[in-house]
Amino acid sequence: MDTDNDGEEQTTRITRKGQVTIPKALRTEFDLQEGDEVRWEKAEDGIRVRKATQSAGRGMLVDEDVPEEKRAEMAEEMEAEIREKRQSEWQP
Repeated sequence: MDTDNDGEEQTTRITRKGQVTIPKALRTEFDLQEGDEVRWEKAEDGIRVRKATQSAGRGMLVDEDVPEEKRAEMAEEMEAEIREKRQSEWQP
């Protein structure tokens, strides 16, 4: 991996299987963890990679009177269940 002087620009190589490693600093900054999904988007100047989150849909199936703290707790539980399911699917 190469970085420039200010640490903002980072490069990685694509493997024979088309895989890439997201640099640790970026995984940390954007809270990317094993099992998370990223979205690859075509842009005029190249390719943009974004964290694919469900935040926009959170709360759609929860009553409006549920406190924000409880909503956040429910979302964390759901994320943990999804992450666990994805991890179990990856293991032989």
